[in-house]
Amino acid sequence: MTSKNDNSAKDFETSLEQLEKLVLQMESGDLSLDESLAQFQQGVKLTRHCQQLLENAKQSVEKLLDVNSEDSAVAFTEE
Repeated sequence: MTSKNDNSAKDFETSLEQLEKLVLQMESGDLSLDESLAQFQQGVKLTRHCQQLLENAKQSVEKLLDVNSEDSAVAFTEE
């Protein structure tokens, strides 16, 4: 069973790969104006999606590092 964080990481990687492919297609110059516009719109959606996933990850890290939180990470001490 995969955790929510694993799925988010895979989703981020997949979205980033799709975004990179869109950029390559647009940079090739082989697309019509309409196709370029459609690719650009898709790229904006993917960018926003990736930004949201990164923001969620940032909030998770901040929560783990918050010393006042019950879910806070605890420093490892050798016994």
